[in-house]
Amino acid sequence: MAQKRLRLGDLLVEHKLISEGQLQAALEEQKKSGRKLGRVLIENGYVKEDTLLNLLSSQLNLPFVDLNTYQFQPEISKMIPETLARRYRVLALEEKSNGVLVGMADPTNIFAYDEVVKVLKRPISLAVVKESDLLQGIDKVYQREDEIKSLASELGDELADNVFDLSTLNQSAAQSDAPVVKLIETVFEDAVKANASDIHIEPDENVLRIRRRIDGVLHEQVMDEKRIAAALVSRLKLMAGLDISERRLPQDGRFNLKLKNKAIDVRLSTMPVVYGEAVVMRLLDHSGAILRLDRIGMQADMEERVRKAIFKPHGLLLVTGPTGSGKTTTLYAALNELNKPERKIITVEDPVEYQLPRINQVQVNTKVGLDFARVLRTTLRQDPDVILVGEIRDKETAEIALRASITGHLVLSTLHTNDAISTATRLIDMGLESYMVATAVHAILSQRLVRKICEKCLTDHNPDAGEQVWLNNVLGEKAQAIRLKRGAGCGACNYTGYRGRVAVHELLELNDTLADALRRRDYAEFKNIALEKPDYQPLVFSALALAQRGETSLAEVIRISGWIE
Repeated sequence: MAQKRLRLGDLLVEHKLISEGQLQAALEEQKKSGRKLGRVLIENGYVKEDTLLNLLSSQLNLPFVDLNTYQFQPEISKMIPETLARRYRVLALEEKSNGVLVGMADPTNIFAYDEVVKVLKRPISLAVVKESDLLQGIDKVYQREDEIKSLASELGDELADNVFDLSTLNQSAAQSDAPVVKLIETVFEDAVKANASDIHIEPDENVLRIRRRIDGVLHEQVMDEKRIAAALVSRLKLMAGLDISERRLPQDGRFNLKLKNKAIDVRLSTMPVVYGEAVVMRLLDHSGAILRLDRIGMQADMEERVRKAIFKPHGLLLVTGPTGSGKTTTLYAALNELNKPERKIITVEDPVEYQLPRINQVQVNTKVGLDFARVLRTTLRQDPDVILVGEIRDKETAEIALRASITGHLVLSTLHTNDAISTATRLIDMGLESYMVATAVHAILSQRLVRKICEKCLTDHNPDAGEQVWLNNVLGEKAQAIRLKRGAGCGACNYTGYRGRVAVHELLELNDTLADALRRRDYAEFKNIALEKPDYQPLVFSALALAQRGETSLAEVIRISGWIE
C-alpha cells in the first residue's frame, strides 16, 4: 500500500483524462467544500466515475466489484461498524483464507486502510467499488438498525398505556385506591403461581367469589367483603380501557401485565348480573415460547401423522373439540412448524391470542363489519401459502375456506364437534356441497384435555362397581387385565390428585373410499369405513391408553368420553 501512494489528480492528468486547469479548479473547490477530489471531478463532469474507477483498478492492480449484482453477507459486512463504514466509504465483502476482501470507494485513502485493519485485526485485500453503489450497499446491510430500534423503543414507551407493572402499580396508586390495587396484585400473583388459565370475579348477595380455573377445574375463594366488588371491577375496567359508567351492558377489553418478569396478556369480559357485574379474565402467558408439535404431549406416531398432514401443499385440516380443549395450542404449534421465510402465512382470528413473528395476523372486528368471511376473501388476494381461520362459525366462512383449500392453499381451522367422524358430516349439514367437503378436507384432528395424575402422590387404583361396568362395556374381556393409577392428594397438587393437563387425540385422514361415501352422503358407510381404518383410534381409547400408562385416571377418561357406543 505504501508503494502505491498515488496522487489521484496527477494520475488523471498523466493519462490525459483531465487537463491541468480542470485539476486546479477541482482542487480549489475541494479546499472550499472539503469533499473528496474524485467526487468533485465526477460531479463537475470532468471525468466519468466508471473511467476513474477503471483507472484506479488497473494502476493499483485491484479488482473492480460491481455491487449492483453482488450478494451481500451481512454477518461479514457487520464486522466493520456502521459509523466506520459510512465515514471511510468501506464495506467488508467476503472472508477469504488470506483475510477479508474490503470494497473501498477510494482505495488510495491510507487512513481508511489503517482503520479497517485495526478494527478487523486481520489482513485485508482491497477491491474498487462505485461510491453510490457502496452507499446503497451500506443501507442494505445495516438498515439503520440502531436508529430504528431506538425509535421503536421510544414509541413503545409512549404507546404502552395499557401495560401495567404490578410491582409499581401499587406504589403509584392513590391512598383510596391502594387496597384495591393490592388485592388485584395478590389475585394475579396467586393465579400466575398456580398456572390458572382464567380468573372469575362474581358478586353474590352477601359475598364476593373469586374463582380460578386450574387444569380445567374452578377453585373457589369466598370473601365476605362484598362492598369491594364495585371498586375492584371499576379498577379492572379502567385497566382494560372500558367505560366504567356503563354497567348495564357487557363489555370486552384487554390489557398487558408485567408480573415478576412475566408478560401476561389479559382478556377481560364483563357481564351485568343481579348483584353487580361479573368479570372473567383469560390469562395468556407470553413469556414462554410458542410450543412445537413435539412439545405438546402428542404421541410419537400421532405427531408424525399430523406433521405429514400440515406439510401437504393444499387442502383443509380441521382441529375439533369443545371450548378449552387445547385446539388453539395445537394450531399455533403447527404454525410454528410451518413458519419459514419462504412461506407466506396469514391468520384470521377472534381474538389474536399470541403474536407470532413473520406471520400476518388479522383480528376480527364485527363492530365495523370485519368478520371472518370478509377478511378471508381479502386474504386470498394477499398471495398466501397457508391460511389459518380461527374458527368456522357459519356457512359463508366454511365455503370460502373450502374454496381456498381447493385452489392451492393449505387451510387450518377449528370446528366445535364431538369427534373426528361427525365433523365432515357437520360441514355438509351446514349447507356445503358434499363434493366440495370430500375434495377439500384431507385430515380431521379431534382432541380433549385430561388432567395428569400428580407424580408426588401417585398410587394404585382399583375401579369401583360403576367404573368396572364402564370398562366392561368399552373393553370387554380386556377390562380385567387393565392396571390403573390415581392421585391420593398432597400439598404439591393442592390435594386434588392432579397436576397439569395433557391432550388426547384422534386423527382421521380421508382416503378415496371415505371421500366417495361423503360425496354420496352415505353417513353410515362413512362411519363404518372410518372405524375400520387400522390407523384410526377413537378418543376414548387414546385416553384409556394414557390411563394404562399411569398418566391420567379412569375418572378423567370417563369424564371426557361422555358417551359409549
